[in-house]
Amino acid sequence: MADYFRPLVQSGHSAQAYRLAGGRRWFARVEHIRRDGIGEVIPADELPAGVLARLTDPRPPICGIAMEQPSIMGILNVTPDSFSDGGKHAGAEVEAAMRMLDAGADIIDIGGESTRPGAAYVEADTESDRVLPVIKALRARGVGPVSIDTRKAMVAKAALRAGAGLFNDVTALTYDANSLRVAAESGAAVCLMHSVGTPEEMQDNPSYANALLDVFDFLHERVEACVAAGIPRGKIMVDPGIGFGKTMAHNLALLRGISLFHSLGCAVLLGVSRKGMIGEIAGEPNPERRFAGSIALGLEGLNQGVQMLRVHDIAQSRQALALWGALNAES
Repeated sequence: MADYFRPLVQSGHSAQAYRLAGGRRWFARVEHIRRDGIGEVIPADELPAGVLARLTDPRPPICGIAMEQPSIMGILNVTPDSFSDGGKHAGAEVEAAMRMLDAGADIIDIGGESTRPGAAYVEADTESDRVLPVIKALRARGVGPVSIDTRKAMVAKAALRAGAGLFNDVTALTYDANSLRVAAESGAAVCLMHSVGTPEEMQDNPSYANALLDVFDFLHERVEACVAAGIPRGKIMVDPGIGFGKTMAHNLALLRGISLFHSLGCAVLLGVSRKGMIGEIAGEPNPERRFAGSIALGLEGLNQGVQMLRVHDIAQSRQALALWGALNAES
């Protein structure tokens, strides 16, 4: 793709401003970016009609969750080795999920394999044994919606049959050759995240010609592959994958330019909770003490129109979203 259009997002609106993706943010100008380095800021009125439609069309609900206001995905790692909370919920996963929902999570994302940099591979049977009892127990209580965080088609298929409504894949359905078919046949929503390589080696000198545009191009290709396979665009979320095969400079470039991803016509999810970049910038080695940094990055995402935040600290995030919502309420 030679031309890219990043809306310059604002909180107020004027006669010349357009509502971004049916949400609470607006834009009147757009940064026109080109691979050759020649770019300019143009009025939104000068956008190609198709691009303007992608930027302004309201995003349909995902798993029944409205996308016109920010929402929260709660992280439930059913693993012994996740970077922040590995083993924390052992034997009490269902209760932990219930506490997250009570604290204000809109959806619970359940994962049975750590995908942190350096994490070891987990066999599909082991992963399934970790996540399926939790999903089934939650659905038996009438709890939902639930997301399955996996890169394996076999695990996803079983989880979706057990009642999960979202297939969240850190490889954007590329790791397993059967994942795209499983997603399309299930009728579930999908979240396509960008990552490079495997967890074991993803941080071994990641390199991009242009991090923002390279990640955009990858997700554009994956969105179009999903649409071609029969998955409606309105059931697709995209995630730039902060910290997954990226240096600090790459992460910052993606966060500064994240509004670009709205031109894919999909809801945008941002996962920055307790990430290593926060510890590096703020000098905090303990992931559990990175909440303030997580909120700072999350709010920047909201200011650029991100629809969903994936977080560990539910109650604190819900409080921050309430204040953000009050400040950005339309009179």
